[in-house]
Amino acid sequence: MKTTTKHKVEPMRRARLALSRNGNGVRPRRTRNRAAKKEALLQAALRLFACKGYDATTTREIAASAGCAEGLIHRYFKGKPGLLAAMIEHRTSKEVPDLSRQPRPAHDLEGEFLQLVEREVERIWESRDFLRVIIPRAIVDPSLGSVMNEVIISVRAKAMWERLQHYESRLTLPQGAMEVLGQAVGMLGFVFGFVRPVLLGHDRSQAKKMAVTMAKLLVGSPEVSVVA
Repeated sequence: MKTTTKHKVEPMRRARLALSRNGNGVRPRRTRNRAAKKEALLQAALRLFACKGYDATTTREIAASAGCAEGLIHRYFKGKPGLLAAMIEHRTSKEVPDLSRQPRPAHDLEGEFLQLVEREVERIWESRDFLRVIIPRAIVDPSLGSVMNEVIISVRAKAMWERLQHYESRLTLPQGAMEVLGQAVGMLGFVFGFVRPVLLGHDRSQAKKMAVTMAKLLVGSPEVSVVA
């Protein structure tokens, strides 16, 4: 009789253990600090949303991966939609610090444009999980696309434009050229930091080299000439 009970309990224990583990099979430590718990839930949600998709991921899986109680998702974020909103807010809050860590200005426009493009390709690659989550959601919820454009894309494009403006007095440029180049930094970063290596599976180092080659073509246009 005792043996039968043991056999019934053992599979249940193993199942509970499996549910409490994260993706690599290791039981995550329970976090006690409120801020640490929120951060752990956001990071777990980002990993799982990027890997499985937003709709296919359950709050139970997120909580298990974060090493937190499932009820905390509802307490802190009011459910999965609130968790996604908090994830976007968390990411956008990093934009200003990211911009402050840009490399030192180069000696000329070409050098500045090239280093901005290289940095943007790397930044987009580092944000690939976030983009895996937000782009599919923006397709079904256009309001998300508007938010992303307003608080991330436009902010970064403006910052790039402001940096490039320092070189305008040394060059003869078509009107609006610096703004176009600022937008080009973001576009090249997105295409060669995300679309090619992540969506198309292209070699990342080759994608980065292609981004630099295209950047050189843009600033080497005959329409841009140095003032004597």
